[in-house]
Amino acid sequence: MANNLTKCEFVALQSSGNNDISWVLDAEIHLDVMGLGDAIKNENTTSSQNRAKTMIFLSCHLNEVLKIEYLTTKDPLVLWNNLKERFDHLKMAILPKVRYE
Repeated sequence: MANNLTKCEFVALQSSGNNDISWVLDAEIHLDVMGLGDAIKNENTTSSQNRAKTMIFLSCHLNEVLKIEYLTTKDPLVLWNNLKERFDHLKMAILPKVRYE
């Protein structure tokens, strides 16, 4: 299982957030398939081992700038929420533009 956690299954999240929407969908699907999806949900009771596995997986799918910025974050829910807060404003700008093109 450890090899699967560090194998990058999809493109890393860019620090610009340009691929945020597709990255979130890919990450959620892969975590669910691996049985780790609850680790990024509020009020979860995920074991410390599964939280660690989730952090390894998420870290593998961040570009180097984001890895360094969130290096001290040890809880996948905290990382997930920080990334969401950081990039959610982009969705408001990108989605309306896409709808009208």
